[in-house]
Amino acid sequence: MRRVPLVPAYGGASLPDLARSLLAALGLDEPNPLAIAPATRTCLFLVDGLGAELLRAHAGTAPFLTAAAESAAAKTAAAAAAPARAAGTALATPATLTAGFPATTVTSLCSLGTGLPPGEHGMLGLTLAVPGAGRLFNCLRWTGMPMDPAEWQPSPTVYQRAAAAGIEPAYVAPAEFEGSGLTGAVYRGVRYAPAETADDRVTRALAELARPRAHVTVYYGDLDAAGHLTGWGSDEWLRELAIVDRMAARLAEGLPDGAALYVTADHGMVNATDKLDAEATPELTRGVAMLGGEARARHVYAEPGAAADVLDAWEATLRGRAWVVPREEAVEAGWFGPKVRDEWLGRIGDVVAVPYTDLAIIAPAAHRIEALFTGYHGSMTAAEQLVPLVEVSRR
Repeated sequence: MRRVPLVPAYGGASLPDLARSLLAALGLDEPNPLAIAPATRTCLFLVDGLGAELLRAHAGTAPFLTAAAESAAAKTAAAAAAPARAAGTALATPATLTAGFPATTVTSLCSLGTGLPPGEHGMLGLTLAVPGAGRLFNCLRWTGMPMDPAEWQPSPTVYQRAAAAGIEPAYVAPAEFEGSGLTGAVYRGVRYAPAETADDRVTRALAELARPRAHVTVYYGDLDAAGHLTGWGSDEWLRELAIVDRMAARLAEGLPDGAALYVTADHGMVNATDKLDAEATPELTRGVAMLGGEARARHVYAEPGAAADVLDAWEATLRGRAWVVPREEAVEAGWFGPKVRDEWLGRIGDVVAVPYTDLAIIAPAAHRIEALFTGYHGSMTAAEQLVPLVEVSRR
């Protein structure tokens, strides 16, 4: 029986919903689908690669986050089991969210940075076709061709909206990302607060939270890096998970009055036990002009007139291992959100191929390092889509 994709819960329990709910909690006129309570200061701790299923599988390594996640899950279950409430009464904030599709860093960061689903902000994958240019653009490294961040991603950010309302948004992350194209696309309007070590990031975040009205985002990427290189659950990954847990505990302990901490992730991860070289498989190269996306969420761009043949070949080759659909079906099924802006349609592959087994569709000639990874993400499996939402507050 064909597996069914876990289509992200846009508009209810997804990363863009978290972004807008946090603005609502700070007093802005924004939707609050997650029913987040009012706060004068908020801190979002974003852990790259911390899937909800991965956290549950290694609860003992992250006792603080596990206890907080279990408490959140219990509150959500109690709210769901309670008798019907009066109209307008908020339900409990969910304990898990869906990342969005593709479940990858650039897409999720932009969903959090704009409060919009991918189909509206346009960051629809790691490497995307530039419509009319016949070239691929890497949205993470900002390479492939010159690109103005404000043109590639023109929507206002949540940080611009917060600043306009008198809130001081700050982003705590390594200095190397300051001024990058991705930062310009996702974090416009934020004050960049560089900090290198885990301890430095906690200290800097707590200092930023001392401001009367603040919205502070703290980014930690080393867990994801360990997962890519050695696999989630490896010794290196577990060491990083323990660091993340200590960071979360310190942030929670240092919260000032009126502040709330939220811990989430941009995606989860799977360890690949099966790899298919798309560049060395003739059935997957015929009629293909460009191969974009990444190993768990491929955008396949066909040569003119070849889209139907490419779809047939990819479907036949990946049957039983991946969802393979034409662009129109992916859009209509809501993979990228309730709607996709017309100007972004050309960024999506003529064919979209998304593994649901532990398969990675690699391209070693174009992406040598990625082909060597152990851990991957991007698909619509629970391991990749579900991310925790842990809340600690001093309201």
